[in-house]
Amino acid sequence: MSSTMSCVVITRPLAQAQSLAARIAEQGRQVVVLPLLDIQALPNDSELLPLLQQALRHVADYALVAFVSPNAIAHCFAQMHALGLVWPPSTAIAVIGEGSRLALAEFAINGAAVFCPHDKLRTDSETLLQALDLTKLRGQRALIVRGQSGRELLGDALRAAGVFVVQVAAYQRLPVDCDVAMQRQLFALLQQRNDWLLTSSEALRHLMQIIQKMQESNADYAKLVVNMQQQHLIVPHARIAETARELGFCQITQSAAGDEGMLAALQSRL
Repeated sequence: MSSTMSCVVITRPLAQAQSLAARIAEQGRQVVVLPLLDIQALPNDSELLPLLQQALRHVADYALVAFVSPNAIAHCFAQMHALGLVWPPSTAIAVIGEGSRLALAEFAINGAAVFCPHDKLRTDSETLLQALDLTKLRGQRALIVRGQSGRELLGDALRAAGVFVVQVAAYQRLPVDCDVAMQRQLFALLQQRNDWLLTSSEALRHLMQIIQKMQESNADYAKLVVNMQQQHLIVPHARIAETARELGFCQITQSAAGDEGMLAALQSRL
């Protein structure tokens, strides 16, 4: 495998990768967009959609609404717009990462308080909890807006603090199918060393499952797993870094959260 750092691989869903890809190209780096997850709105026939709409119609009843990702924010506010709703200033908002904080800025929230982790190097449920006044929330209601699945730590911790918690899904997250074209692209990428931007533990696990299956099914793909483990990863969360180490990666850079953090990490490698 070549030691030349030839390109930057962005593994975000396609719609979220374009602007970051353009900025990386401006740095003079070759960019490959390789989406691993597909983010979709809840279908109209989903049994989860009425639950989301019901929660949003009564959002003023909640002392706090926590969004776990920029996708949760985008799909939640799209539903609010469709329902003709506006954000009540009495309902505080909590966001986990810098990307979510920036995504929230695109929507009118009428002066509602916004809470986020203080440490940009570690933005997760644990550090968000440290930024919240759990004593003040005791006995009140909180809404967590997320995808169809996710970590339970935030909800469990709020319940343990005496908060009444409701969780709703605002979107679905689907693994991208690996067709022949994607297999060929992965094989080519893994013949050299690249920088891979991984913003999701789920996406990283899906990637390793794809590569493992490729290696098992075709003799031409021998050593692909090892080649992948030798790639350099840039991740914006400690939890993703932990997942990467569990999967056998050793070249991991943890950046600050958000696009700016990952761009700074890339710049440091030039």
